[in-house]
Amino acid sequence: MIHELINLDVDYKHYGIDHSDKKATLELFVLDNMEGVTKEKERPFILICPGGGYQHLSPREAEPIAIKFNSYGFNAGILRYSINPDIFPSQLLETDMAMYIIRSRSEEFKLAKGKLIIAGFSAGAHVAASAGTLYNTELVKNLGIDLMNLRPDAMMLAYPVITSGEHAHRGSFINLLGSNYDKYLDFVSLEKHIDSNTPATFIWHTFEDQAVPLENSLYFANELRKNNVKFEYHVFPNGSHGLALATEETVTSDGKCYQPECSCWTELFKEFVKNLSC
Repeated sequence: MIHELINLDVDYKHYGIDHSDKKATLELFVLDNMEGVTKEKERPFILICPGGGYQHLSPREAEPIAIKFNSYGFNAGILRYSINPDIFPSQLLETDMAMYIIRSRSEEFKLAKGKLIIAGFSAGAHVAASAGTLYNTELVKNLGIDLMNLRPDAMMLAYPVITSGEHAHRGSFINLLGSNYDKYLDFVSLEKHIDSNTPATFIWHTFEDQAVPLENSLYFANELRKNNVKFEYHVFPNGSHGLALATEETVTSDGKCYQPECSCWTELFKEFVKNLSC
């Protein structure tokens, strides 16, 4: 296995962004094709964005997710993007840089055609969905990289932060935008950026989520439908916010976030990836 930690060097000053010295990182979990043992194969690559309200990065939504995806034969990477006090669009640029690195090493990683997928949880799903909806905006065009190399082939959004309107998870946007809150608040309401080129999307949420209202994923799914973008959407009746795998592997120290009937989301997602068309 390739296990590598890459610092994402983004020229924040070029974009007029005040930024701390803390670097965003991309951690790779790339499976070997063992010569003479396993058949040479191309693999999907899942870029994982943990949640944490843009205030911290949840370890429960990082390595356990990567290991689970590895068990399905997928390659994975964990994007540890900037958090408060580092503000938007730092996270978007870091995500684009990570996507560019993965695509530039696609031959080495034996990347399956049409299967570079970005996956996010909660606020991390806002990061992931930003990559899938804002890749062709002026903020990104200044990178000077072919925009189609930055567009994910598909997205997986778990209990996602999406809207900055009435049903927003307000704390996420306060942390994300800081002094640019008024400037960018409407812009980062991602349901407003969906068009026919938005990648196919797998979404799951729980009806009982009291932290990030179900309307976030409903709005996103509704706009995907309007724009004829294929999606798979699961709403589980029970379960709190932040379930991660929903198994004992990612249960919290207080015993929460164990909801075994929701754990099937990974198998459903595996089939979604299998059935993606190039």
